Amino acid sequence: MLASLGIVDLWTYVLGTVLVILLPGPNSMFVLASAARRGIAAGYSAAAAVFVGDTLLMLAAALGVASLLKAEPMLFTGLKYLGAAYLCYIGIGMLRGAWRQWRHPADARVEPEQDLGQPFRRALLLSLSNPKAILFFVSFFIQFVDPAYAHPGLSFLVLGAILQIISLSYLSLLIFTGARLAHWFRRRQRLAASATSGVGALFVGFGVKLATATLT
Repeated sequence: MLASLGIVDLWTYVLGTVLVILLPGPNSMFVLASAARRGIAAGYSAAAAVFVGDTLLMLAAALGVASLLKAEPMLFTGLKYLGAAYLCYIGIGMLRGAWRQWRHPADARVEPEQDLGQPFRRALLLSLSNPKAILFFVSFFIQFVDPAYAHPGLSFLVLGAILQIISLSYLSLLIFTGARLAHWFRRRQRLAASATSGVGALFVGFGVKLATATLT
């Protein structure tokens, strides 16, 4: 059936999508951290932003923004450093919060399920701050679209929907895992501070990795 929509090697695509989504990245780590710190509602707020961000990136890729980034290296470089700076900003903020929690564990507490706009805004910026993601969507999707198909936009739509369904399943697992961790960490504030510092260091690492990324 999907072959009639211009999609080839469907199960190879599904397997590749699962493997890509399972790779640790800033989006999934932020969703997990949001659920662990603020609860399930905040986790899904962050996840919703990831879905919106990925949809916008896929649309940008379909409209040819990836070709523009390749044609204008300075544009790619500017976006790359902005994204890297934001990732480092998030990571440093987590490290500072972990240090305060380590020094004063009695005063620390898990943030309640409120101010859901902040997880959404932060996750959306994270999703949109990586120009390499646009290039990935093009280079990955194009392998599974029949070049002879008359409506490639429809093929991209179906492939994108499959990706979002897999992403929703994985992020839901992270959200409920994070919520369970929140209950456990309430009684172990210094361990929670160590975990937060680890996530913060990962975000700084993601930022450094993005800053050194190239178009190839």
